[in-house]
Amino acid sequence: MKRVIIVEDETAAAVNLRSMLATIAPGAEVVAVLESVEESVDYFSKGADADVVFMDIHLADGDSFRIFKSVDIDIPIIFTTAYDEYALEAFKVNSIDYLLKPFKEEDLQRALSKLHRLTEGERTEQRDRRNRMAEEVQMPSVQTMLLRYKDKIIPVAVEDVAFFYTSAERVTLTTLTGESYAVDKTLEALGQQLPLQMFFRANRQFIISRRAVKEIAVWFGSRLSLNLTVDIPEKIIISKARVPEFKLWLQSV
Repeated sequence: MKRVIIVEDETAAAVNLRSMLATIAPGAEVVAVLESVEESVDYFSKGADADVVFMDIHLADGDSFRIFKSVDIDIPIIFTTAYDEYALEAFKVNSIDYLLKPFKEEDLQRALSKLHRLTEGERTEQRDRRNRMAEEVQMPSVQTMLLRYKDKIIPVAVEDVAFFYTSAERVTLTTLTGESYAVDKTLEALGQQLPLQMFFRANRQFIISRRAVKEIAVWFGSRLSLNLTVDIPEKIIISKARVPEFKLWLQSV
């Protein structure tokens, strides 16, 4: 953990948290202290870059859950509050812990340890994917898909696929030339069979082909928005947590 954002309207509480962090995590840098819902929405909508956000629930202009109704925040959140009745609502957003004020250094240390474990878990998952990509050269994967279309079976080479898309429990395949076909497999099953060097699970709705990626734009909250060479049914967003993995995949041979 290196970069920290504090959302807190009580100056004394913000100062106390800074002091604890200086003791427990001396390498951490507080990059912003925000005091209201309005200020926080404005700050996070511009694409905040941090490793963790410490967020009080009661702010001067309302409760901090209003922030999440206006802007997506992919950064892990540790809530700090004097009230325990908001715990359930806190965990509906991107929260990893809930500290009741007044908390001690050991409470903060436990929360930071949890953050570290989760971060290491993501790194392990990314490393495992890189290893699978390296091993795939030796592993067989599907090269042609046989798809039912009316009373026919259509062979489609996977190298001609632009993306797979799921909606309402229905999966469709769209080719680089724009044809679409129904697929009788889930995205999870397809992810186990498709060549990892050619295809990437962008989010819950899409598996995309490297050949179909036309351009990439930076989106709110340090996410990425993708445009493909063919029309897509909805915007394709890569979450901040998956951006490094996506870039690695796109740059790999």
